[in-house]
Amino acid sequence: MTQHYHLAQVNVAKARAPLDDPLMQGFVEQLDHINALAERSPGFVWRLKDEAGDATAIRLFDDPSIIVNLSVWQSLEALKAYVYQGDHLTVLRDRKQWFEKLAIPHLALWWIPGGQVPTLEEARRALLSLDAHGPSGRAFTFARPFPVPGENVAVQAV
Repeated sequence: MTQHYHLAQVNVAKARAPLDDPLMQGFVEQLDHINALAERSPGFVWRLKDEAGDATAIRLFDDPSIIVNLSVWQSLEALKAYVYQGDHLTVLRDRKQWFEKLAIPHLALWWIPGGQVPTLEEARRALLSLDAHGPSGRAFTFARPFPVPGENVAVQAV
């Protein structure tokens, strides 16, 4: 029997100011809409959120200005469609208004068994693995994707 896999993704961003600062207003005002858009998108499985409905208060690193987004998708293609189309693409293009460049990769992707959700520690390890070793089966990027475990199919980069 073939193991079924989903795609986990983590992305982090270092806010230029606290989220209640007027500088961050444009980002914060779009957060509920973008999160709801993700949840309605084809191929969406799960996302990290707290009681407030987002993950902005959840810490992946000691720096409180680094916010985390962690989600699971049915496929690389489903996540890619969400990220690079529609309203999310607009937010992505505007990110330099709200976020500083990080010293480590800001995005990591990896395959997980279907039905599981990634932990914060797994997300942290994926980012650090990508930083230390580059793209691999443990953590990769849209530009250098790796196939689902057990599949030898070439995956096209973005």
